[in-house]
Amino acid sequence: MIKGILSNRFFLSVFLALSMFVELSASAILIPMDADSQENHLKAYGITYWVLTKQQKVQWLLNYRGGSFLLPDGDAIRKECQIRGVSFEILSDGQAQAILDEIGSPSQNQEAVILEKAPKIAVYSPKGNPPWDDAVTMVLTYAEIPYVTVYDEEVLADKLAIYDWLHLHHEDFTGQYGKFYGAYRTAPWYIEQKQEAEALARKLGFSKVSEEKSAVAQKIRNYVIGGGFMFAMCSATDSFDIALAAEGVDICEPMFDGDPSDANYQSQIDYQKTFAFTDFTLERNPLKYEFSSIDMTNKRGNVPKENDYFSLMDFSAKWDPVPTMLCQNHTALVKGFMGQTTAFNRDEVKPTVMVLGENKINGEARYIHGIKGKGFFTFYGGHDPEDYQHRVGDPKTELELHPNSPGYRLILNNVLFPAARKKKQKT
Repeated sequence: MIKGILSNRFFLSVFLALSMFVELSASAILIPMDADSQENHLKAYGITYWVLTKQQKVQWLLNYRGGSFLLPDGDAIRKECQIRGVSFEILSDGQAQAILDEIGSPSQNQEAVILEKAPKIAVYSPKGNPPWDDAVTMVLTYAEIPYVTVYDEEVLADKLAIYDWLHLHHEDFTGQYGKFYGAYRTAPWYIEQKQEAEALARKLGFSKVSEEKSAVAQKIRNYVIGGGFMFAMCSATDSFDIALAAEGVDICEPMFDGDPSDANYQSQIDYQKTFAFTDFTLERNPLKYEFSSIDMTNKRGNVPKENDYFSLMDFSAKWDPVPTMLCQNHTALVKGFMGQTTAFNRDEVKPTVMVLGENKINGEARYIHGIKGKGFFTFYGGHDPEDYQHRVGDPKTELELHPNSPGYRLILNNVLFPAARKKKQKT
């Protein structure tokens, strides 16, 4: 009996010693981002951002288990993962190094990118807009990533320079009030928003909303050229480029700005001024809910909802880490979703712009990225990755029901992108 007790104590001591050894030798936390291992992909980005705010570096393991994150070990980080419901694995120093060695092998299309600093984030949006009206503000809130809201006053006062990353809410930079005139011109909310926009333009010294929005677009352009990171979705994508191309040209009909548009304004469009699109034709009909030929929404007759997917492109992680970062996901096939601007006409995307996601059958670019001056921009078609055909007045998307959304992951890839240590690219 005594022998048995001593034996059990011996094994207990060995077990405790081994446990302490494992605890002491643990040096890293792996946040897996593959489909099978991660309970909450979206909040995993929030954890990574939170660690960066503590002045600690993170390694983004591109193409390794869905784009996993390697974090320094610590009780506070473990606890935060548990609180937020993020799956994690404790690695010994040897295990972590083995993963990095595997990733570093020339035979692997993988790379470890160092994230150094939490980017300061701004969202360009009307102050009274509810957070659930925009996919980016929804996912930032859900992932617990802080952001500041800015609008025309801040932009025109050159306040963008203090932010590393700027998202453009579903804005109409052409001054045509979202082309909602045909369906909603008598709706109280439309009348109120038009009056508010006109009042703001006058306050800022402009006689027309279209002129004020054009000035805002020029400031945002300069922000990117100077080294900023810009992300836009839905109508903010094509309307931004149209505003740049139509600088100094009146493309608005009288119901929008009180006077006729310029005669033959299409011939005055300067495609050299745009970020992403070229050779597009503007939609002149004020009753039509469309800006130009860039958008593919009305050209999707052969894309039924059940078959609406787009594929992410495959890049070399070692040679092209930027597009690889932006495409990190646990699936290469992403469910499609609609918007005022659903997707971009592939033939009207400039050849210098990278297509990151496409519906090849319908000739659509869904997700594109480019360089402008010292900065970067990403355009993502559609309104809400988990609401297929979002309409005015529809209820908000509950991201608690979609914690592993591939479509929302693409947004968060862009949020972390400015945190990466810059490395020279091949392309």
